Amino acid sequence: MRAVIWVQHLLGTGHTVRAAALAHALRDAGAEVTLVLGARAPATLDLSGIRTAALDPVAATDASFRTILAEDGTPYAEIQERRRAHFLSIVREANPDILLTETFPFGRRAFAGEILPVLEAMPAKTVVASSVRDVLVRKSAAKEAAMTGLARAWYDLILVHADPAFVRLDDSFAAAGEVADLLRYTGFVHRPAPSAPPTGPVSEGDLDGAGEVVVSAGGGGVGGTLVEAAIGAARRDEAVRWRILVSPKMGAKLAAWRDRAPRNAIVEANRPDFGALLERSSLSVSQAGYNTVLDVMAAGTRAIFVPFAADEETEQTDRANALARRGLARVLPEATLTAEGLAAAVTAALAEPRPGRHAVDTEGARRSAEMLIAARR
Repeated sequence: MRAVIWVQHLLGTGHTVRAAALAHALRDAGAEVTLVLGARAPATLDLSGIRTAALDPVAATDASFRTILAEDGTPYAEIQERRRAHFLSIVREANPDILLTETFPFGRRAFAGEILPVLEAMPAKTVVASSVRDVLVRKSAAKEAAMTGLARAWYDLILVHADPAFVRLDDSFAAAGEVADLLRYTGFVHRPAPSAPPTGPVSEGDLDGAGEVVVSAGGGGVGGTLVEAAIGAARRDEAVRWRILVSPKMGAKLAAWRDRAPRNAIVEANRPDFGALLERSSLSVSQAGYNTVLDVMAAGTRAIFVPFAADEETEQTDRANALARRGLARVLPEATLTAEGLAAAVTAALAEPRPGRHAVDTEGARRSAEMLIAARR
């Protein structure tokens, strides 16, 4: 059984993290997997044992996603043909039984020029599937119709990586009924990074994260507002210890924030043991991306979410509000975030009992692999 997975992240790295989890699950189920990367994978991501193929990496310049550039500044339109030819050659060499496109056609439609020729070249035996997260960015009826039209034309399955008892695709995608027969709910895809054991004798209270407020600004370059508010909030109560994790994409800002942080706050780059930090933390403050929310829920820590909401992005707000309605988190809107407001929310959250781990289906990677392999047989 051979599988090819195409994935393209543009700002945050969550799409690639989720695709990698699916690749591992397919490999564990006995498939030969090729993960086709349209952007550089984050350094903290475990890709061991997975064959990867890299297209010319591109990224969005901002949250509007209107401008997509290669690393040397070349517009995506100028390298699209090269990427199309490369992707097609990868697929022809792999001769897959399963072809999975992450998000497309329910997003990433700027890349239709490199994906549709591959779909057209697929033999009838190949199972063609789309992999979508729990919540989609809300679109107009016309755009939703175009998405479902592509799905009906080319796809055999749409894997929805959510627990339907918690959230359903039609909560954010009004046209879900048009492809209801193709939908398969897999459960959430969560593959936490393994925790490295501490070296040398150390007490639990001395471990990084123990009793701390752990702030995470995501894997992209758009968490600056949250970092600024966290540094300001940390100054207001030196009895609380803060650990502020910043994407390496923040570049020189990371050093500047580290210099400005008060004594009770540590500012550092994102870490592969994020899940372990959360488990030991007293509180998580984060954006509300798919993978981060699952890490927080798995850790069972208190949570404050500041969903990314620039340029009409609705996904993280919808996800965070779904948690808040169940009493599982507090939500602070990014547009009105201040150091004072964050400090007050942290004080209130720390006064509440720790919620513990939540009963949510996180077997999505394994179940996705089973569904795909069963569909091919």
